[in-house]
Order: sequence, then structure tokens, then C-alpha cells
Amino acid sequence: MAAGQDPSRLTATIRLRMSASDAHYGGNLVDGARMLSLFGDVATELLVRMDGDEGLFVAYDRVEFLAPVYAGDYIEASGRITGVGNTSRRMEFEARKVIAARGDISATAADFLEGPLTVCRASGTCVVPKEKKRR
Repeated sequence: MAAGQDPSRLTATIRLRMSASDAHYGGNLVDGARMLSLFGDVATELLVRMDGDEGLFVAYDRVEFLAPVYAGDYIEASGRITGVGNTSRRMEFEARKVIAARGDISATAADFLEGPLTVCRASGTCVVPKEKKRR
């Protein structure tokens, strides 16, 4: 992070396709924990950019699963730092479906959604131990 940059403006986003191996339940439904895994990856990027270290995710204080995710869907997960302590970083996350698999039409059909559908929101805290911080 550039010197003097406001940490609350630091954001990160990843986008990926949920695969058949992500499906955990009948009907190709993806386990909600997969969204938390994506949030962990977003948090890692934020910590590396801010502190020069991957840090540790210590707790979620809120998780909301808002819509189902299926194998073949494309998910965009983003996060931002909302608070900075001495070693702690408060973060908020959101996962949005941007492409929906359409297995009801054919095995390869999909729709690009006109507007993303929020499938999960969460907030939590990460820590970068003082001895690990490089910035």
C-alpha cells in the first residue's frame, strides 16, 4: 500500500467459476463454505497489499447466505478493509453471481446476468502479528 493511502479505500476482487468439484449437495448445489473460502483469499490479498504478509483470519462476526450457488456459476467475491487496529484489520465481504449455469436448458447453457445477484455477505477480523508486518 502506498504511504499515506487510506486503508478504507483498499479493495480486492476475484472472479471464478464454480466447478463440479465445488458441488457438495444434490442438484449441483455448492456448499456455502466455498464462499467463505473465497473471502479468505480476498482477505489474504488485502493483507499482503496493506502489510506485506498473509496474516491470519481470526473470526467472522456475521455471515449471510442469500441465494444458492451451483456448479457452473461464476462468482465474483470482493472485500474491503473497514477498520484498522494495531495488528487487526476489520473487513467486509460480498459474493455475487455474475453468470448463472442453466442446467435446466442443457449441460452447457449459461446466462450472463444483467445485474449481479448477491449470494453471500460477511464481515470479520484478520490479524497480522507485529513481527510479520513489513509495512
